[in-house]
Amino acid sequence: MRQDRLGNRDEMLTPIAFAGDDDTALVQALRVGHPGAASVFYDRFASQVRAMLVATIGPDDEIPDLLQEVLIRALDRIETLREVDKLGSWLATIAVFVARAHLRTRSRRSWLRLFSPHHTRPRQIEQPSSEARAALRDVYAILDQLPVDQRMAFVLRHIHGMSMPDAAQACATSLSTFKRRLKRAMSYFLQVARTRPSLVQWLEDETRWTGPKPT
Repeated sequence: MRQDRLGNRDEMLTPIAFAGDDDTALVQALRVGHPGAASVFYDRFASQVRAMLVATIGPDDEIPDLLQEVLIRALDRIETLREVDKLGSWLATIAVFVARAHLRTRSRRSWLRLFSPHHTRPRQIEQPSSEARAALRDVYAILDQLPVDQRMAFVLRHIHGMSMPDAAQACATSLSTFKRRLKRAMSYFLQVARTRPSLVQWLEDETRWTGPKPT
């Protein structure tokens, strides 16, 4: 009887949940293969990574696959993370790399179908207005004309809201190079956006947009 109970012991055991509440503990748990760490890792960072991907490339059917790619890459390379207290920043760098690769290979024609009401964020309750969809379509149509590195700089700073140092780190470039890319991207974006009726009012309402307006 005792032997039977011991023989069935593994069937009754469940993985021990990871209880760490800081990134350093989570990284250590991932490195030693803690059975509950990967699930916590996903829950903690999936929304952040998804938001960055959507902000960077726009609505896209491949967002779920790209999200999985980012997180799998991170798990595969967790041993290479040197500053374990900067897990979020390191993950942002991987997300930028994956997004940049996707932008470089995606067919330009696919933009035409990406801005329908069907392609909205999973948690969105109400569909955006027709004006909002037109503005979103125009924003990403302009960004689609930018070189990838300039586009990444613009999106991380002005759409995703990252600080310049953090955005430069995510792009794996120097702060000075990042600022040059951002300046060029902003110059082009503002020049074209001011010709789009859907964006004119938005630009006037947003005090962050500086620079001389055309006379």
